[in-house]
Amino acid sequence: MEIDYLKLAREVGQVTRRAGAAILKIYDTDDFGVETKDDASPLTKADKAANDVIVAGLRELTLQAPIVSEEGKDVPYAERQQYTRFWLVDPLDGTKEFIKRNGEFTVNIALIENGRPVLGAVYVPVKDELFFAAQGKGAWQEGAGQIHAQRFTLQDTNLRVVASRSHLNDATQAFMDKLNDPEIVSRGSSLKIIELARGAAHLYPRLAPTMEWDTAAAHAILLEAGGRLVDDGTGKELVYNKEVLRNPHFVAYGNVSEGQLSC
Repeated sequence: MEIDYLKLAREVGQVTRRAGAAILKIYDTDDFGVETKDDASPLTKADKAANDVIVAGLRELTLQAPIVSEEGKDVPYAERQQYTRFWLVDPLDGTKEFIKRNGEFTVNIALIENGRPVLGAVYVPVKDELFFAAQGKGAWQEGAGQIHAQRFTLQDTNLRVVASRSHLNDATQAFMDKLNDPEIVSRGSSLKIIELARGAAHLYPRLAPTMEWDTAAAHAILLEAGGRLVDDGTGKELVYNKEVLRNPHFVAYGNVSEGQLSC
């Protein structure tokens, strides 16, 4: 049976919306139930509640595939490497932003096929904004229509660069220094990549650690919006389902020509 990926992306978007509702129920309380994971990152009741909703929702879809989630059980690589298709999930991307109550957290679900993100849905619970995309079918914001990354060249003045004002490491500062009077845009979670996909920013250098579930859903959306997300070392598009689920340092671009993927 042929898969209607855009229809599936809309259905996955509704799963992220339901997970967002579960998150907001906890967001509106004074008890987040904050724990510390082995990697020293925070975990809340909301992360767990959203994960439960997502797993249940994905299991109701016509397309069935294994689920790899930040808050799910660890799947050994010996098993994962056999996956040609799987769901990659971050039930609450931006847990620190959630705890700070700044609203800049998202729910992320991607479908990975042969190492590539072919479908993605990103939901912003506090703003009730849903973004989704399917390979070859464009990138969309629910209620607002199709979205597109902004065209630019690296020689342009005042490029909008998504980065942290307070945590510009040396590598990121060196990247910024090559640009012509850039403007810094500060955002949390996968919203950094969504800013490029919706044409509100041009570049996002992430020269620090991230995990595959942090980027996959927004990566799928950025690709369909006309952007790229490439390994800073090789200039090649990020791939998924590596033995270690950690991304290399990368740079996300809006709609820039292939020859300008390194500055």
